[in-house]
Amino acid sequence: MNVILQSLRKGSVLGEDYVRGEHAHELYEYDLGDQKSLERRASWLDTANRPSADRHELVEVLRSYNESYNHDPAVQQSLETLKKESSLVVVGGQQSGLFTGSLLVVYKAATIIHAARLSSQKLGREVVPVFWIAGEDHDWDEADHTYVLTSELEVRRVRMEAWHDGKSSVSQVNVPTQKWQDVITELEKVLADSESKTEILNILRSELSQALNLSDGFARLLGRLFGRYGLILVDSADPALRRLERPMFKELIERNDEFEQAYLSAAARIEAAGYDQQAQAVEGAANLFYIHEGQRLLLYKQDGKFMDRRGTLILTKEELLDLVERCPERFSNNVLTRPLMQDYLFPVLQAVLGLGEVAYWAGTKDGFDIAGMQMPILLPRMSFTLLDPVTKKHMQQYGLTFEDVMERFGLCKEAWLREQDTLGMDTLFEQSKADFEKLYAPLLERLGQLQPGLTQLGEKNQSKIVEQITFLQTKTKQTIAQQNEAELRRWDRIYKTLFPLDRPQERVYNVFYMLNRFGLDWIDTLMSVEPDLTGAHRIIEV
Repeated sequence: MNVILQSLRKGSVLGEDYVRGEHAHELYEYDLGDQKSLERRASWLDTANRPSADRHELVEVLRSYNESYNHDPAVQQSLETLKKESSLVVVGGQQSGLFTGSLLVVYKAATIIHAARLSSQKLGREVVPVFWIAGEDHDWDEADHTYVLTSELEVRRVRMEAWHDGKSSVSQVNVPTQKWQDVITELEKVLADSESKTEILNILRSELSQALNLSDGFARLLGRLFGRYGLILVDSADPALRRLERPMFKELIERNDEFEQAYLSAAARIEAAGYDQQAQAVEGAANLFYIHEGQRLLLYKQDGKFMDRRGTLILTKEELLDLVERCPERFSNNVLTRPLMQDYLFPVLQAVLGLGEVAYWAGTKDGFDIAGMQMPILLPRMSFTLLDPVTKKHMQQYGLTFEDVMERFGLCKEAWLREQDTLGMDTLFEQSKADFEKLYAPLLERLGQLQPGLTQLGEKNQSKIVEQITFLQTKTKQTIAQQNEAELRRWDRIYKTLFPLDRPQERVYNVFYMLNRFGLDWIDTLMSVEPDLTGAHRIIEV
């Protein structure tokens, strides 16, 4: 296995600037490049009376959850470690997705585990890895599908068809057993035959037949992949966890105006620094959700009361506080308050994030201050592209680099196809059109002298003749393409392997597609790659 450092367009300017160390002091608490950050953060977490949930109650909630979905002995050991007041946490998370969603989820879990181990070694104290499943999210359309590349080179979407209104949290939408069976059958049809295929399907059927919803299925599969590395799982929609969160929810409600101003101030600072906001801070937003009659409603403030956009629900602050006390499971956070809740529950040394997440966390800094907390160290997740031997061979055959495929694939493909025109047909066609137009020009001029109206008719006639020459030129190109169909499929295979749907591989393909290609021990292979926590993108030659 060979690992190669490689640039990749990321899409978040602020996230990339943070990784490079620019504006870190201005918009974040810690500079990623500061070697003393770990010690400073650990020292702050040791501060007496910082806002935090009861550690032992938290561990019991996590124990109950992980015994159901992630019961590996290594996880139990991590929970015992978390009981100790001296232990710290590296945490990262993602919304649950079908069959765990795209590869970036797997890479994020691997980063969390590596970061916990490395920070433990540097600090000389125990640090445990935690994966936060954002089951409170209600973006069903983002969670209900994943992608594989078929033998016919089709990037195929495998989707669990919806049977509900999509307005409830993902963890609250029950998935009938038949739905699991149907979507596994669909995956079976599109996965290529391999030595691992039968075992992969057996694993999915075994784990998912017991799953009540997408978050349950996500947890079972993530536990199956990473439980042996001691990765603790937590579902943010777990009712038992909500009960632990009561004090923080009350704080967010009682001081909601202060938090609102904090988010608006941070947003203004981000824009003043020349960046766009990733998570929009909105005037009048409470930055909390309330579940009303099965629907997750974002709350706003008007005339001293809390309500949703349509006015379906109108509550006073006192009523909202009473509901938090009696029914905490009805509340959940948005992107600006979730980081605070995470820090309240766990002694977060480092938070592992994608670069887009790093960007929107900049909007939470002042919110941490209002809550008497401090933003943790933000670590970019590891980023990879998997390159199999066949794709590598084809790239070498056509002289393609990773940058060629990423930045100018279409141009390179067209240039290669032109080289296959050994008779120079395209050049002849272009020359013929130019010669014809030159030959036709005097005729058009004399037609105008004979009768002005004939010029327009002549130009139309000329256009039709050129159009017919172009038609034959196109047909000739198609013939050349057909004669090189096998090699053009190789070109398509290169692009669809590395940039399916015009997106980085890690944002599209599913881990079980990769396990089917490279074997069930591929996760162990991934975990054996030397960790790089700088946000760099790397190519793994599998």
